[in-house]
Amino acid sequence: MTRGSSNHAPGLAPVLIFLAIAALGLVVVFPLAMVFAQAFSAGLEGFKAPFREPDTWAAIRLTLIVAGISVPLNALFGLAAAWAVTRFEFVGKSLLLTLIDLPFSVSPVISGLVWVLLFGAQGALAPMLEATGLKVIFTNTGLVLATLLITLPFVARELIPLMQDQGADEEAAAITLGAGGWTTFFRITLPKIRWALLYGVLLCNARAMGEFGAVSVVSGHIRGLTNTLPLHVEILYNEYDFVGAFAVATLLAGLGLVTLVFKSLLEWRLSDQLSATRRH
Repeated sequence: MTRGSSNHAPGLAPVLIFLAIAALGLVVVFPLAMVFAQAFSAGLEGFKAPFREPDTWAAIRLTLIVAGISVPLNALFGLAAAWAVTRFEFVGKSLLLTLIDLPFSVSPVISGLVWVLLFGAQGALAPMLEATGLKVIFTNTGLVLATLLITLPFVARELIPLMQDQGADEEAAAITLGAGGWTTFFRITLPKIRWALLYGVLLCNARAMGEFGAVSVVSGHIRGLTNTLPLHVEILYNEYDFVGAFAVATLLAGLGLVTLVFKSLLEWRLSDQLSATRRH
């Protein structure tokens, strides 16, 4: 059908390609280039100025801490959820899949507000927190919880389709031959899903480090304490330090570019893996 269409409209393909490239240039390349142009608009010294401030480094450290906690936890959850969904039949399986996808369809602001309604001063669990002296909102704990919720689906959603395609024949054979559950997982399952796992972790990490809406609700915007990099960029911009805001934003833009490169490499490995799986 595609060949027939191209034979009947030989000039359509170049037009569509041009429109696609023009649209990407307008909404992706041009804004990204403007970030770097604004960051260096005051020269190299102007670019380096915000990185001499303790608040900037505090935001960088907090961003790495939040991602360093939430990404491994979601990787473990994704592995467990994918294993349960693809290897077992149980009541509530459809509900589990729906709940995994829920953060994709809910606004990040709502994802942050959920924790405020639970752990805030007037939240459902406020009396218990007050009795124990624990604080969640406006602390690093709240930031981790908000990030966990918003990044929860990424690893599971990369693993589930692959594990469904692969089936469980090799694992069943290993268990029949006397291999234990952990041996089967590390020797059979994990090598087959490692690229999809890395791909999901990569996307999860990029979202965790760049998340704004959910963490903004629970952070309190306390400089040097509860501001991640995206929140620090907002503060600098609101203070009319445009060069500083764009300079710090280049870190997030750089993260996006690095993620894109690794994403392309992992997609290539995943396509090879899926092709090999379907051939067998």
